[in-house]
Amino acid sequence: MPSDPKFAKIRAALDARRSQHLYRRTLLADSPQQPHMIINGQAMLTFCSNDYLGLVNHPDVIRTFQQAANTYGVGSGAAHLVNGHSRPHQQLEEALAAFTGRDSALLFSTGYMANLGVANALLTSRHDVIYQDRLNHASLVDAGLLSGAKRVRYAHNDTTQLQARLQTQTDPSVTQLIVTDGVFSMDGDIAPVTDLARVAQAHQAWLMVDDAHGFGVLGKTGAGLLEAHDLDQDSVPILMATLGKALGTAGAFVAGSQDLIEYLKQSARTWIYTTAQPPAVAAATLASLQLLETESWRREHLHDLIQQFRQGAAQLGLPLMPSDTAIQPLLIGSSEQTLAISQQLAQRGLLVTAIRPPTVPANTARLRITLSAAHSTADVARLLDALQQIHPTVPTTP
Repeated sequence: MPSDPKFAKIRAALDARRSQHLYRRTLLADSPQQPHMIINGQAMLTFCSNDYLGLVNHPDVIRTFQQAANTYGVGSGAAHLVNGHSRPHQQLEEALAAFTGRDSALLFSTGYMANLGVANALLTSRHDVIYQDRLNHASLVDAGLLSGAKRVRYAHNDTTQLQARLQTQTDPSVTQLIVTDGVFSMDGDIAPVTDLARVAQAHQAWLMVDDAHGFGVLGKTGAGLLEAHDLDQDSVPILMATLGKALGTAGAFVAGSQDLIEYLKQSARTWIYTTAQPPAVAAATLASLQLLETESWRREHLHDLIQQFRQGAAQLGLPLMPSDTAIQPLLIGSSEQTLAISQQLAQRGLLVTAIRPPTVPANTARLRITLSAAHSTADVARLLDALQQIHPTVPTTP
């Protein structure tokens, strides 16, 4: 109904997004998730997937998924606490706990649900406090909002400021939870987890690390950022990581002490009141985890590609952000200019996402380039060549 004021309001909001170069559109894929895809009917070399190890299309993972679907069906049919918890779920939880060096693990359907579930289970009073890095992922921000607890933010990776804010809390009955991304999804840099662990222990606060973009990629065996810094569950009591990135499937898990996981089973509403992920997904994830443990060359190749890109971008004088991870953003600033550069790359057959507000702060729009072990050195060279061709439109570093 054109005269309905509700629709007039949302139309105005959509028009404003278009005029500010912030409007977002869905891309239609007609191919598997891989570097070379068919997007909107065109062949594209993509640099925007989180399939960091190139496991989405691994034949062993696909075969395991198919076999498990034949055995257990397509869906789980019920919540974990009813009759939806299958043998593949149990096997995957046990394997994830062992791999990360934790007592126990709990599967969630998404990383978003895992973060909300933990925060709302631990923060049970409006007097409780959640401390957030200013660049935390939206799921962590929303977890704090929905918990109803007092929310305190600290400057990005500033443990000194965090400690000062913790010192203002003197009531021992108050639960304090520090939450941070491990690898920050829009910047690619990492949290100072060793310092955070020290600060948390000094103030008897919970510490939770969302290692969505570090798990599978960082650490000696790929167990993530906490392994890379030799931090056990006493140092970081709550580890969350997703399964739809480096492992190439779907879902997430929380790992920690036996008491923590048992408590979440009783209290985490986003786990209790939802249908369990399909057993076939859990079985496929277990196959991916086994590949992660046996095929270290994937992480080594990814590291080589990161170095190749950073060296090439530095030689071109491009605005690299300080990241040594698979997330390699080029900071442009203007949303209009960032979108224009993304479109110029698309005209050359390369898909690189333009990240704009509100995902990132105003005037920090960027090209978010993500690398995968499925990329070749020739793929990265092609990206660098395209960036060199459009170099006059890309701001250069000082």
